This record gives sequence, structure tokens and C-alpha cells, in this order.
Amino acid sequence: MKNILLSIILLTFLSACSKSPETYIKHINGYWEIENVTLSNGITKDYPFSETIDFIAINDSLKGFRKKMKPLFNGTYETSKDAENLTVKIEDDSLNIYYKTLYSSWKETVLFANKTQLKVANKNNDIYTYKRFKPIEIK
Repeated sequence: MKNILLSIILLTFLSACSKSPETYIKHINGYWEIENVTLSNGITKDYPFSETIDFIAINDSLKGFRKKMKPLFNGTYETSKDAENLTVKIEDDSLNIYYKTLYSSWKETVLFANKTQLKVANKNNDIYTYKRFKPIEIK
């Protein structure tokens, strides 16, 4: 009886602490800078500086795009006309982003997203950690 009660309390606590994947959607839009990639074998590659950032835009119908942007010192961005079309879907209690270009298609699963951090995993279980991009201010 004691074990059953303990199990119920633990299950209630874990379900209360877990985030619903829908809550991540509102945080994905915007500019993201790669922080690191943790490969499935445990090796982590840090990115202390990156010349490009990702701009992600998702509309109310859960469709959108991702573009590579190069921030310039005057506060503007340089970009190409290329974009990766995307669709966001909630499947099996996970938030998945499906990307499509003329040449390829792939899926990433959002592991976590808030105002300052985004974590996604690809099909190889490599985990990409992004931080919200803050423009460089020169005074």
C-alpha cells in the first residue's frame, strides 16, 4: 500500500513538472544563435561565435520558414532568398518541426523552448542548443 501511494505521488509530481509541447510553440519565433551541439555519442561541440543565425517564423496555421541570416554591425541583416519551409505538428506528446526544401526534407523534435533557449533533436539524436540572439551594440 505504501509503495502504491508513493508511486501515485511520484507520478503526479512528474506529470505536473512536465511541459506540454503546445507551450513551446509561442517561443520558437525569432532569431536564434547556435550555442552547442551534443552528438549522440556524447561529444559536445561548442560554438562561442557564429557568423550566421537562424530566423524562424511560424504563423497561426503552424506553417512557416527558417532562414539563415548574417547580422551586420549597423543592426540590419544580410540574407539570401533561400528558406526552409516548415510545418509544426504535435505528435505523441512531442512537438515536431518538419522542414522541406527543393532538395531535402527532415524532422526535428523540440525538446525545450522558452524565451531564451531552444533545444531540438534530429533523427540521429544529436541535440542542438540555441540561445536567443542579441544584436551586438556598438556605442
